Amino acid sequence: MTKTSKTEAILWSIALPGFAQFLNGKIIKGTVFILLEFLININSNFNKAIMASFLGEIDQAFQVVNFQWLMFYPCVYMFAMWDAFKDANGDVAPFSYLPFVCSAYTVTVGLMYSPIVKVNGFLLGPIWVPILALIPGLIIGFTIMKLIKIKKSS
Repeated sequence: MTKTSKTEAILWSIALPGFAQFLNGKIIKGTVFILLEFLININSNFNKAIMASFLGEIDQAFQVVNFQWLMFYPCVYMFAMWDAFKDANGDVAPFSYLPFVCSAYTVTVGLMYSPIVKVNGFLLGPIWVPILALIPGLIIGFTIMKLIKIKKSS
């Protein structure tokens, strides 16, 4: 079976955790990730919160979201992406998991702070703050990776 490219694995994992595992021939793993996705999504009311957020109804998003369930989402989501990335088409660079791990942390922290983060006096909500928190996670992860690579080469 031909493995997917790393880019394809990441993009399918963004669409739905577990899809890339299926493409990589990891049927049981893919099934587990899809089941976890549905379990967390349904119990956290994530889709309702996404819809309210995209419609600018941030107060409604806070009312429908269940943070106790949604707190699991960033780690499952980022781990599924890492797993798909690692299994796709060949070997991975040392410490290439760091951007995924750091992003899982920063998105989770963004979710925790979402009830208080405001821009120009407006709450961003439980969807936009975690999405924006992905950026520093990626930057931190890639920076640490680069620093380790520099340290090892010297």
